[in-house]
Parts: sequence; C-alpha cells; structure tokens
Amino acid sequence: MAELDAVNGKVVVLGQGYVGLPLAMRAVEVGYSVVGLDTNPARVEALLRGSSYVEDVSSAQLADALASGRYLPTSSPGDMEGFRVAVITVPTPLREGGPDLSFVTGAARSLAAHLTAGSLVVLESTTYPGTTEELLAGTLREGSGLVPGEDFFVGYSPERIDPGNRSFSLAQIPKVVSGVPPSSLAAVESFYASIVERTVPVSSPRVAELAKLLENTFRHVNIALVNELAMFAGEVGVDVWEAIEAASTKPFGFVRFNPGPGVGGHCLPIDPSYLSWHVKTSVGRSFRFVELANDVNDHMPEYVVRRLQLALNRRKLAVNGSRILLLGMAYKRNSSDVREAPALSVARRLASLGADLHYVDDHVTEDLPDFPAGVPRAQLSKEELSAADAVVVLTDHDDVDYEAVAAHASYVLDTRHCCRGQVVEYL
Repeated sequence: MAELDAVNGKVVVLGQGYVGLPLAMRAVEVGYSVVGLDTNPARVEALLRGSSYVEDVSSAQLADALASGRYLPTSSPGDMEGFRVAVITVPTPLREGGPDLSFVTGAARSLAAHLTAGSLVVLESTTYPGTTEELLAGTLREGSGLVPGEDFFVGYSPERIDPGNRSFSLAQIPKVVSGVPPSSLAAVESFYASIVERTVPVSSPRVAELAKLLENTFRHVNIALVNELAMFAGEVGVDVWEAIEAASTKPFGFVRFNPGPGVGGHCLPIDPSYLSWHVKTSVGRSFRFVELANDVNDHMPEYVVRRLQLALNRRKLAVNGSRILLLGMAYKRNSSDVREAPALSVARRLASLGADLHYVDDHVTEDLPDFPAGVPRAQLSKEELSAADAVVVLTDHDDVDYEAVAAHASYVLDTRHCCRGQVVEYL
C-alpha cells in the first residue's frame, strides 16, 4: 500500500463552518494547499471576498490564506480532484429523535468519485459509534471500488472546537485520532501531528466516536445538575452561586459548572441524544442520565420566563405589554453561534405572551432562526435600559457594560451571574 503524502498533495475540508474553516486556515498556515468545499454559495462568496463569518478566524487571517494561493473556497465538487487528504466537517443534526447522517453520506459519495490509491479520508463530525467503519468506509468503497486499509486510509478524529475560546486554539487542543483498519491509524496520526501540538491515538474509531459523546454528555449532565439545583436553592433561600463558589475552592474531586438559561450549540443539545439513541437501538435500554438531563435543560427557558413573570407581578406588571430587553442571543459567550440557543426559546415564549421585545447582541449579525417577527435589534444605551420594564441577561458577552446595565435598568434577571447591583436578580 502506498504511503500517505499529504504535504505534496491537496487537502480538502468539506464544510467551512465553525469546525471546517479554522481547520482549513490552520492547514494553510502549516503549508498545505487546501480546498474549502461548502454547499452554501453565500458562504463561499464571503470567503472569496475575504470576509470571515467565524469568530475564531479573522478576516485578516482569511485574507492571508487567500493571498498565499494555497486556499480555494469553492462549492464545486470538481475542485476536489487529486486530493490526498479529505476531512469531513459537515453537520450531523437530529431528525425526529434520531441522527441524520445525510450530510456525511453526501460528502462520502462526492469524495468517492475522486478517491485515489494512497489517499486519506477522515470524519470529524460528531456521530454514534460505528459510523466511520460502517457508513463512511462502506460508502467510500462502494463509490470508488477501492478497499479501505488496502488502497486508501480512513479514520475518525472528533472535532473539539470551542467557539470564542481565546485560551485554547485548534493547534493547542489535543486531537484524538483513530483509523480503520488499524493500518490507517499511522496515516491519520501523521496528518494531524502536522496540524496540532499533540495527538492521542486510540485503538478504533468506535472508541474515538464514543469519547466525543462522553465529553459532551459529561458536560450536559453536570449542567443539568446545577440547573436543577439552582431552581431548588432559590426556593429554600440559598444563593446557589455562592455555594458553587465555595465548592470550587476544593482542589480535587470537583469540577465547576454554572447554571444558565439552557444549553445550546450543536454539541450539548444534540450529542448526548446521539448516545442515548445508539444505546436504545443497539442495547434496547434507556440512557436515563441523558434523558433526565435533556428534560432539565430543555425546560430551563420555560423556568426563565416563569421567573420573569413572577418578578413583573411583584411590580404589578404583566408580561403582556411590558417592554423587555434581552441581552445576548448566541448560545455562548463571545460567539455569534445561535444554533439551538436557549435565548431564542426564551424570546419565542415571551413573544407568545405579548411582550414588547428588543434585543442586543453585537456578535450576532445574521438573521435569527425561528425568531419572533418584528422584534427589533437595539444598541445598549442608557435610554434603552431605562425604557425597559425588565432586562434579561441571556448570554454573558464580554463587550457588554454590565455596570451600566445595573445602573440604568429598573430590574435585571441575570441568568449568567455577570451583573452586580441592587436591581439584579439571579437564577
């Protein structure tokens, strides 16, 4: 079998979103010639203009990649011809409670038409154990007539991108790598060793696929724990945030998680359900921790609205007709990512109750999905804060002046514990 020669060949990254674009930029940075394939023409046009829509990639970095002549954004599958490495970073959403792998299948079929001996195909998209060996490798073999492990390499390396995280770049985050059959592992590890500082090889793609689900399920379950604790602590008169601070001083055996308005992004609302679905379909049993965590976290937006209703009632106000300013629409701090954002659910619930909504989020520039019609974007100002009957902090972006919020608002419901003042109430 031919050895992998990626440096002297073409690297294709399928999907130019929050995962694929930073990976493409890093590959260009270390010297690869990269084709960034995306089926969204608007994205490709923005990339060709040098306009980045991902916080972790600056427009200056994108411009440098384009100027190098080693980065080609495209929506044409023909541009993949002659690739040596292909990395699949496409979405894997849930549909009716089960995984939708149609984007992975479509990517694999496109790649199969251009697959040649000695090439490497790696899946990074989150999925259930068995996908790489059964779906990806099988689709590539069927479409190309080549045999995985004999004619070409195939593997799985779960993405670990944390949008907006300034402490850990893609290169600094250890990369779990795997191959199928095991002879492919060396090729997968060789490629990623040139991209990141540390690789973590495991025995099979199934292990790597489960590791990714474990990482996110761990977070999901523990966030659900503190969310439910926050609800109960308030009812028994205890400040849950002070308790969390105290517990966090323990140097062992405790990992801090904070309550909030729910969970968002692709990972936490989706990935644990992949694991639960796989356990149910493969073993015939329920994954009770995941199902309980889903129940708690899914109902947090409803709890936020209920808390706001109670606060307005104390001031003899109803949600209906009250002017409510929402701070932050993204699912996490310093990000523009609104996928599954709990703030959107809070907004929909308040709109259905007749609230006069306005929102502030300078990170989110695109139209909000499934957002109530006619809700205007606002700029944070003394006048906007003073005009609101209530301000709800839903995302703790660093660029918000929380001192001004506390100084000029008549009431603040802070779901992230980032605002201080006498008019501020926490979850």
